[in-house]
Amino acid sequence: MTFDLGIRRSGIVLHLTSLPGPHGVGDLGADARRFVDWLADCGQSLWQVLPFHPVGPGHSPYQCPSAFAGCPWMVALPPLVRAGWLDAAALDDVPAFDPLRADYERAIPWRWARLQRAAAGFFARARPAERRRFEAWCEAERGWLDEWTLYAALKDAHGGGPWWAWGEALARRDAAALRRAHARHAGQRRVHAFVQWQFDEQLQSLREHARERGVALMGDVPIFVAHDSADVWSRPDLYFMDERHALTVVAGVPPDGFGPDGQRWGNPLYRWDRMAAEGYGWWVARLERALAQADLVRIDHFRGFAGYWEVPAACPTAREGRWAPGPGAPLFEAFRAALGESLPIVAEDLGTITPDVIALRDGFGLPGMRIVQEGFGGWGDGSPAACAGHPFLPHHHVAHALAYSSTHDSDTARGWWDAAPPATRAFAAEYLACDDAERIHWALIRATSQSVARLALFPLQDVLGLDSAHRMNRPGTADGNWRWRFDWPMLGSDTATWLARITTAAGRAR
Repeated sequence: MTFDLGIRRSGIVLHLTSLPGPHGVGDLGADARRFVDWLADCGQSLWQVLPFHPVGPGHSPYQCPSAFAGCPWMVALPPLVRAGWLDAAALDDVPAFDPLRADYERAIPWRWARLQRAAAGFFARARPAERRRFEAWCEAERGWLDEWTLYAALKDAHGGGPWWAWGEALARRDAAALRRAHARHAGQRRVHAFVQWQFDEQLQSLREHARERGVALMGDVPIFVAHDSADVWSRPDLYFMDERHALTVVAGVPPDGFGPDGQRWGNPLYRWDRMAAEGYGWWVARLERALAQADLVRIDHFRGFAGYWEVPAACPTAREGRWAPGPGAPLFEAFRAALGESLPIVAEDLGTITPDVIALRDGFGLPGMRIVQEGFGGWGDGSPAACAGHPFLPHHHVAHALAYSSTHDSDTARGWWDAAPPATRAFAAEYLACDDAERIHWALIRATSQSVARLALFPLQDVLGLDSAHRMNRPGTADGNWRWRFDWPMLGSDTATWLARITTAAGRAR
């Protein structure tokens, strides 16, 4: 599907792990296809997910141990049974997972044991045509797959420890040590390759189903990767580290509305000069991989390409950081050279936005984001007249943009209303023509949908009118995030009816 950013449409923000399902976390199986059908029935034509990558510390999809690999826990198990590689009895002893929370601690080891059994079944019983398809896929993806499978197999062998704790020879990638590791862990590397193949097979099957229903998939590319990642281990020269493999500076953002100390994310920072010397090949390959998995992608923390907040690694907060120049236009020229003039990219242009960020975004024709909920957060002297000037309010939107009711990083629509100061609530009630807490989420969705912005998106929590207990993430906190899930009874028939009516009235129906 060629995604046309000029068509007026709307969609839902929901991560795959938030889907229902019996195996501890949402995945690429039957419930994902059912959600596509629900989207189509509601007149929606876009599904935005969070990153597909394996999760990192705190189960965050933005602390990814690979910029290219798919998350193993998103591989659905029933298709492996239907293929004849996993015995059906393997799914009989399902633990009592929490249906409304991603139960990573128990689900990951349980699912991994079954993925390994499925891999063994494939290598023992696969038909010749299946083996040829697997081998062809491995060859096509060799550019990232070889490093990922070796990293993952070595991580298994070292009890999950980080790459710099595997011994100095492996940490500094001694050629003889790598050859021995390739041979010693060949079997486990094949297991990881099989899991990645199945991730891609299931994702492409989901995309085909979505195309048939007129639903496009919007991916998400984190700007940074984790220190403990296949990317940093395989190319340490592209990151700021010392001779002991420790980071010298880390990523973050300065103090802002989310916290007086800023946010110290801790990700390694790129040596953009060295990436430029290679024509930004790593980044081009990364974007090509992302667009092989989705119809368009949102690039997280877009402002970091113009300038990023560099924090000394020894500093406990982000207060002590400084702005450093990003790659700017040459990176996006490299994208255009590889992908064509019209880039299917959305810029997450939130945070401290300066003229150079706007120039980079607009210079390459990339739509930015407008978060309607944040438009009520106060502006100028706090008077209604001043607040009405906030650029995130719908009457200030532009067509080439994405309007959001809220995001995965903000409170839900109902949670925002419940916690809003009286003055904010009074202004929002006037603007939205609603002061009913039970209906405020629909008022916010309606205002977002009526925006002139061609794309409008709503987190599922907003559509369901859920309170703050159902947030996906609280920026600046390390625990309790990325776990929210829904179940099908929560949707109800009225939800689909209201969403479809608002979508049709706003001229966004498929």
